[in-house]
Amino acid sequence: MAGRRADRMGMANASPSPRFAQEKFVLEKLPDALGHALRGQRAGLDKIAFHAIDLRAGMASIEVSSLAFVDHAPLPARYTADGAGVSPPMQWRGVPAGAGSLALIVEDADAPTPQPLVHAIVVDLEATDGALAEGALPSDDHEGAGLHVGRNSYLQAAWLPPDPPPGHGVHRYAFQLFALTAGATFEKTPGRDALLAAIKEHGLASGCLIGTYERPDGSIKAPAEESGTPAIGPQLAT
Repeated sequence: MAGRRADRMGMANASPSPRFAQEKFVLEKLPDALGHALRGQRAGLDKIAFHAIDLRAGMASIEVSSLAFVDHAPLPARYTADGAGVSPPMQWRGVPAGAGSLALIVEDADAPTPQPLVHAIVVDLEATDGALAEGALPSDDHEGAGLHVGRNSYLQAAWLPPDPPPGHGVHRYAFQLFALTAGATFEKTPGRDALLAAIKEHGLASGCLIGTYERPDGSIKAPAEESGTPAIGPQLAT
């Protein structure tokens, strides 16, 4: 496990509150018509941290990957609000020698909000090539691995499972890893602004892995459903 366990009282994250368990499924409950109406409203990929603070010019590049999905491919439902809702496994390599720590932020570039929706923040990861196991971040019914976890957009120090509005189209979830110089310090549960400020001051290199997820528009029915006749497959010759 490539993470520094919390070494001061209160750093280890407790299980999310019951309120979080209720709130995290709020987008799933949006009417299909509303998701459809908001299809053109998206934060934009250009606003994620990886593009907002471009460390690639003349810098080392970190390769980020996952055993659960490949770049720009769908996330398995297990890691979303439609499944167990645990954080997916990740691994990385190519961390520059001068790094003092690593920071991870996961953002939804297609959230119908002015800025990307933050699904997870982890700071103070060891500055070496490494990995996070499945469920390493705390989530509903999962305590996590005791990492230094920041606040997601629901103000919870936890993994926020992807939960796009039905009918809103494909959402891109950016798993972004940053190598920071020594001296980058964070409060107990840093938010997006604090992390971006640290990246601007201490950033050395970055890497990004994108997974997608879509919740179909349930108001669009298949022809067999519209007619009320069950779909019948072709009969086999006997």
